[in-house]
Amino acid sequence: MSPVSHVFPRHTKALPPTVSHGQGVYLYDVDGKAYFDGSGGAAVSCLGHGDPEVTAAIKAQLDAVAFAHTSFFTSAPAEALADKLIAHAPQGIDRVYFVSGGSEAMEAALKLARQYFVEIGQPQRRHVIARRQSYHGNTLFALATGGNAWRRAPFAPLMVDTSHIAPCYAYRGQDTGESAEDYGLRAANELEAEILRLGADTVFAFVAEPVVGATSGAVPPVPGYFKRIREICDQYGVLLILDEVMCGMGRTGTLFACEQDDVRPDIIAIAKGLGAGYQPIGAMLCSADIYKAIEDGSGFFQHGHTYVGHPVACAAALAVLTKLTDGGLAARAAEMGNRLQAALELAFGQHPNVGDIRGRGLFRGIEFVMDRETKAPFPPERALHKALKKATFEAGLICYPMGGTIDGQRGDHILLAPPFILDDSHIEEIVAKLKTAIDAVI
Repeated sequence: MSPVSHVFPRHTKALPPTVSHGQGVYLYDVDGKAYFDGSGGAAVSCLGHGDPEVTAAIKAQLDAVAFAHTSFFTSAPAEALADKLIAHAPQGIDRVYFVSGGSEAMEAALKLARQYFVEIGQPQRRHVIARRQSYHGNTLFALATGGNAWRRAPFAPLMVDTSHIAPCYAYRGQDTGESAEDYGLRAANELEAEILRLGADTVFAFVAEPVVGATSGAVPPVPGYFKRIREICDQYGVLLILDEVMCGMGRTGTLFACEQDDVRPDIIAIAKGLGAGYQPIGAMLCSADIYKAIEDGSGFFQHGHTYVGHPVACAAALAVLTKLTDGGLAARAAEMGNRLQAALELAFGQHPNVGDIRGRGLFRGIEFVMDRETKAPFPPERALHKALKKATFEAGLICYPMGGTIDGQRGDHILLAPPFILDDSHIEEIVAKLKTAIDAVI
């Protein structure tokens, strides 16, 4: 009998096995069982496990200095990482604020957006608009901004008031006979309607994931959607915050996911793939205009965390980012993602209970339905996603199933986000193990 654990687990009724080690695309438990890391944890481990160059960068930085608080010092890794991020960032993005994860990055983004308007003399701007079926983090402001219904529910009385419009979710939202472009315009125009409802000069930000992650399962926008969103934000002076915590850093096949929609954000949040799991790190990137407003005003961003700009985390992330850019791994994610999509469509494209296979790069979602024609979901009480998670894990595949895909209660999907270093044999392994699990559950 194992000793009693004092770790507070994610779920007290589903205790996980103990990980022993990781190598390449696999994790191993203490009994020696191998698990293909088909979701990179939560779209984190983009380089897989045991990368010697990233490990060496961490060790070298530990030998120099592990920690220096940013109220006293900057560090060479932080400066170099910021320079490299800005060199590859969308036009206008000029400054980087380092944090320890995605929720912190989004909290910083929201607070900076609000402070920007205070600094330029528009303190009446107090409203944030986001989208239903989104997820922007677990700190209270980020959670309030997100549209993930079941995560929000217990804490609703504690949250600031936010607005939510429809997501850009073509599989569920596009009408029969409606073009993708017309649907995108219709979905985007909900933003203008909501701005006008709240008051044109009272909204400070619109927040969206370029490719929606955990809540809906790798849902990409339709062509033209974000172009219209940018026009609306510009018309009403609203800042556009793009949450690339899960979909950024090469995951969709370009370093920044928004590159593929040619949209210029004012603020971007990144994390997960930035550190690839080797160190906890995230970042909020903002435009030169926003930074100048703070610089010319109070000079002080009224925010901060102890581990902002942690030298070891920045050193690890710099090694990761170098492999994603100079090493070509972000581009490889695009190529291997196309192969993964083709393999998934070949294996499950005509499955009677697979409604949609979607995504970009190595960020793919499979949505399950009871009926392909009507798109009717399985009943929530069946908890299909939970059964799929258990079955895939037993088959030696880690993936990211989730329920409530459609509205927070109905719908089931699996999210796949494997390491960028996978090869064709690994794609075959993903498909085979998924098939085993799906056949066992459905």
